[in-house]
Amino acid sequence: MFLSRLLEPVKAAAREAGETLWQMYQSGDVQYSQKADDSPVTSADYAANQIIIDRLSELTPDIPIISEESSLVPLVQRQDWPRYWLIDPMDGTQEFVARSGDFAVSIALVEHGWPALGVIFWPKEQICYYATRGNGAFKQHRNLINHIKVRQHLQGEPLRIAVSRRQPLERINALLASDQQVEFIPLGSCSLKSCLVAEGGADCYLRLGPTGEWDTGAVHIIVEEAGGKILDSQFSPLSYNRRESLANPDFMVMGQSNVGWQSLIQAHSGCRS
Repeated sequence: MFLSRLLEPVKAAAREAGETLWQMYQSGDVQYSQKADDSPVTSADYAANQIIIDRLSELTPDIPIISEESSLVPLVQRQDWPRYWLIDPMDGTQEFVARSGDFAVSIALVEHGWPALGVIFWPKEQICYYATRGNGAFKQHRNLINHIKVRQHLQGEPLRIAVSRRQPLERINALLASDQQVEFIPLGSCSLKSCLVAEGGADCYLRLGPTGEWDTGAVHIIVEEAGGKILDSQFSPLSYNRRESLANPDFMVMGQSNVGWQSLIQAHSGCRS
């Protein structure tokens, strides 16, 4: 009941932040800068961040918030939190800058170290993906809501892999079994590629390169409720709020559970702690 009461207000907050991002995207009235790690950040990121923090603080004033665009609380202060909000106000800032439109708002509630509620809003398409623990995953396009499930991959079919437009495919090919036929599906933000797996548009998504826990929190519960899994490159579960850094290892978003993923995708030692 607690999660169900939160869901609609969180969806509303994600939509409000997403509509602000879209207005700024269309107007072009945006300031650009670089973070210390050379990744881009914009005034749109900060505007969406403030909207989400304001709405969540009103909704649940006793639940702390971790955001990509806010100062990180030291592990010693947060490691015993029973629950917290984990947000990325704009997943896909590079796509915003490149004008592809493939960016999204991501909001997750993490309980006892595991995502329990997730909402992804894609402003360009007016699509909201969402899930709560034990209640399935859904895709809402305006007023039309559909229950989503991962794709049933058939033996002998090409493996449909969601990939970034900005990542060399050679790195992905190096992880695949040599005889595996593949079809690459390019898309923008990390969360949107994960949701593509959740709704059956792709069989898997291999993420190589830096991400944060805010990039996977919301989609983790959506993918799992749709019947898939997110595992690191050693086929181990991701973890949340256990390290001083919130950096993720390389990870894989995998659809149908009875596919022999470990024979199709080679584990590698590129994980970061």
